[in-house]
Amino acid sequence: MKHVLKLFSGSIILFFAFSCAHKQNQEAITIFHAGSLSYPIAEITAAYLAENPGVAIYTEAAGSVASIRKITELGRQADLLASADHHLIDQLLIPEHADHNIRFATNSIVIAYNERSLHSGHINSHNWAETLMDTEVHIGSSDPDADPCGYRTLLCLQLEGLRTGKDNLTGLILSGKRHYLRPKETDLIALLETGTIDYMFIYESVAIQHGMRHIKLSDSVNLSNPALTDWYAQSKVMIRGTEPGSQLEIKGEPITYGITVLKNAANEKRAWDFVNFVLNPDKGGKILKASGQQPVYPAQVNDIAGIPDEIMIYIQNTNQ
Repeated sequence: MKHVLKLFSGSIILFFAFSCAHKQNQEAITIFHAGSLSYPIAEITAAYLAENPGVAIYTEAAGSVASIRKITELGRQADLLASADHHLIDQLLIPEHADHNIRFATNSIVIAYNERSLHSGHINSHNWAETLMDTEVHIGSSDPDADPCGYRTLLCLQLEGLRTGKDNLTGLILSGKRHYLRPKETDLIALLETGTIDYMFIYESVAIQHGMRHIKLSDSVNLSNPALTDWYAQSKVMIRGTEPGSQLEIKGEPITYGITVLKNAANEKRAWDFVNFVLNPDKGGKILKASGQQPVYPAQVNDIAGIPDEIMIYIQNTNQ
């Protein structure tokens, strides 16, 4: 059995695992996923292929909103979609493109920097807002119209403004030429490494995966604590909707990732088998945890109709 792994630019990863005897009958699935899931999805895919020789898995990373629009606006085919914001699946994919929304992991917003960053010697979890307001500081964030980390950055800043009484905090920090906007948060890492920016808003898991220095924010603004759901909901942003000229309201809430098998999946059975692997706490769950993300176990869904029986041991129906 021969295994081949190829990495292409543009955050597109193509994995092949094949047997010469069965090459013509090779199974394949395509996964569109959030950029912040690039590392764990690569690790989970490699582990899955080790157990399932003869399967091909094609993965494509982008901001979650952009990933969904590949399906809803560009008509592209995929078997699975994994989003950094589970609500996007409810709002943009169900019921036309998907039936289920499985909530399977959580995360937190942090601020990453390096030793060359301006004021790196004294920034901390208490003075970060004042530090970032310095007009000499260069800051990176992702596009809220393409990536949940982008609109979660805005929500985070809104909450800090509410907490401190600074209503214009977002404008004071993300302003002018010193603010660098990119399609997804992982696109900013090179800018930080080269010193183009001093700080960037990013998920804690991505900062851990890349060995980045980072400031942990308080639970009141980092969107990680379910006990603060009502507080988070005081913040909201508007992003571009699916129709020309339309907008979609996003309210602050604890960060939760979602995964779904798409209705036009070319290999539905294999796609569900991969989801089974992701949800298994001793397999995908273990890899997620090692990657800096907390798996949700059991995973949560609002509707279990049509979900294969073998996956039900890893799922809780929240509508019961």
